[in-house]
Amino acid sequence: MLTLGKYSLGVGDRFAHQARAQLRACLKAAEKGVEVIPVWNKSNREHLTIGSEPTSVRAAADAAVRELNWHRPYHVDADHIRRDTVDRFVPHSDFFTIDVADFIGRPAEPSAVNAFVDRHGELAGKTEIPGIGQALEMSRAAIESVAHRFLFAVQEAGCIYRRIERAKGRDYFITEISMDETDSPQTPPELLVILAAIADEGIPVQTLAPKFTGRFNKGVDYIGDLAQFEKEFNDDLAVLAFAIKEYGLPANLKLSVHSGSDKFSIYAPIRQALARFDAGLHLKTAGTTWLEEIIGLAEAGGEGLALAKEIYAEALAHVEELCAPYAAVIDINAKKLPSNETVQGWNPEQFVNALRHDPQCPAFNPHLRQLLHVGYKVAARMGDRYLNLLEQCEPTIARNVTENLYERHLKPLLIGMGR
Repeated sequence: MLTLGKYSLGVGDRFAHQARAQLRACLKAAEKGVEVIPVWNKSNREHLTIGSEPTSVRAAADAAVRELNWHRPYHVDADHIRRDTVDRFVPHSDFFTIDVADFIGRPAEPSAVNAFVDRHGELAGKTEIPGIGQALEMSRAAIESVAHRFLFAVQEAGCIYRRIERAKGRDYFITEISMDETDSPQTPPELLVILAAIADEGIPVQTLAPKFTGRFNKGVDYIGDLAQFEKEFNDDLAVLAFAIKEYGLPANLKLSVHSGSDKFSIYAPIRQALARFDAGLHLKTAGTTWLEEIIGLAEAGGEGLALAKEIYAEALAHVEELCAPYAAVIDINAKKLPSNETVQGWNPEQFVNALRHDPQCPAFNPHLRQLLHVGYKVAARMGDRYLNLLEQCEPTIARNVTENLYERHLKPLLIGMGR
């Protein structure tokens, strides 16, 4: 079976121009003795917005790997696919993030729930899980309740998985299941039930993206109780390790942190937990690269700065349209967005300081950053104007992309962890 490495990095690239710059961050990690597997990901929604095809992601990844002589594994992820979108990705992807968050809460057939509970008598009562101080305890009624909430979603994941399996063969792709874009976090007992159901479906899941407590807004830091997050993350790692042995799930099964871009405050707790459990991690950095493109354009000055300002002006004029699809993962206070007139008067340093995620910088504006994060549709409408400037300003942009991924993400999370 195609196996995902211990540490992997989801590198989104809206416009498929930064694959080399992204790969350089993984090369820098390799120089420090840590293998980080790049996984280029792009969702169906992003393809529709940009007007691109899944083949473009594969082509960009393959070209970067050839040009930089990367001799380690790499993958292309069909990100957040569903039954109605999976087929277009099958020929070009070897990693599939199956998103079933919308199916959570849809009741499974009562007969299926009863059969699941009967089959998993080991879940009833107290379950001692190494790494969790207090035993998990569930009654039959509690197991039925969890199954009612999650079993249908897992069955949907099974249907999508088997569709991919029929097309590609079991051994030629990696499966992730995503349950993070939902209202409430999954508790450790719920996660254990979910993993038992995944095993029943015969899905060789290698990464699982659960919902954690707190806000994972686009492009800005984590908002929430860090102590609670740390406990949840540790408990989830313990449950995964237990389920691997109990249900025969893949030995490399690991947590995936979505909307991971720039959640700097949770990196220390994650790093400590990974060391405690000798666990792996898949981190998706979402739209970070797109924002670094804008930073690079602004930093270059001239036409690049002018285009960055134009993108902001258009985003500001279409706030509601741009934000609506991302309402659950952004918090923008419109009163704290600078006016178009103000931004038009900025020099490169002022624009970069407002956009770059540096919480220590007094000029950093998380509201502007979140708006531009979801504003890539504006650049997509510009077509070749935007793409041509990416090429003209490539050295400045590439430096920012590589430094961001390595210095702000890989270095605090993984460097020094060993292979």
